[in-house]
Amino acid sequence: MPSPTKSAFPPAAGSPAAGQSDPDPSSRAISAVCLPSLCAGVMVLRAVYRSQHFTRHAHEGYALGVIESGALAFRYRGEGLVAPAGQVSLAQPDVPHDGAPAGPEGWGYRMFYLPRKALFPILAKPAALPYFRPGVIDDPAFAAAIIATHALLLDTAAPALAKETRFLALLAEWVLRHADRTPIPPGPGPEPRAVRLALELLDAHFSEDIGLTELARTTGLSPWHLVRVMTRFTGLPPHAHLLERRCRAARDKLRGPDRLADIAAATGFADQSHLTRAFRARFGLTPGAYRKIVQNNARLAD
Repeated sequence: MPSPTKSAFPPAAGSPAAGQSDPDPSSRAISAVCLPSLCAGVMVLRAVYRSQHFTRHAHEGYALGVIESGALAFRYRGEGLVAPAGQVSLAQPDVPHDGAPAGPEGWGYRMFYLPRKALFPILAKPAALPYFRPGVIDDPAFAAAIIATHALLLDTAAPALAKETRFLALLAEWVLRHADRTPIPPGPGPEPRAVRLALELLDAHFSEDIGLTELARTTGLSPWHLVRVMTRFTGLPPHAHLLERRCRAARDKLRGPDRLADIAAATGFADQSHLTRAFRARFGLTPGAYRKIVQNNARLAD
């Protein structure tokens, strides 16, 4: 891992230093914007959670952020980690993890959710995506750079050119300082055909009440053997993959006009309350709150 160097970014005017909480964080528990001008799928989130528990899940892209107050506890790559205020927290695509408060005060953080293609512009070979081994990084200078960039991107009055330039510079510094020299992570070997077939079936039929027997019959494995193989090679059992796909499908439908009850039915949830519980446990906010964020950003883009 490259050794830390002096940050290229000064702290943004008016933004808190790494580890410093807002004067009244409860007054704005969650704020977020989607930034398609930077890259389709980029989301910038600032949140304070007191008792939120995230279910074990994996992101489609990278998650990168700084803990501003309290401390976040999570299991990542088989380890129990704690990220206190001032530390950088991150997750590699497709690596399962959870999240919970490490103490009674909860935690507050600034996060970037980044699709893989967001890193393409700063890579010499986009096909070789960077690999970041740790889930928690102690790098105060880089943490300050994240906070400064995050604050700029949430500033609706800031010029687009400044946002895009600072965003790409942050990603370049992230790769330079913390990407592993070996771009491909060590793993248990090629994904078994049975796992691929099971995931394909879940992708195609996530809204249906798929049983383990049907999955096993498709893959040619016994039900219990399939559970063990999927958990070993992906970090998540079949039912967790199914719930993940339903939550992602619901998230995508929230960009449209459908009623929440209709979205719940279309994505395989028993009812709207079931959707709300699962969505909040996965994304940290309710479907209604997420829809409001998407709609507000659409209005700003017009």
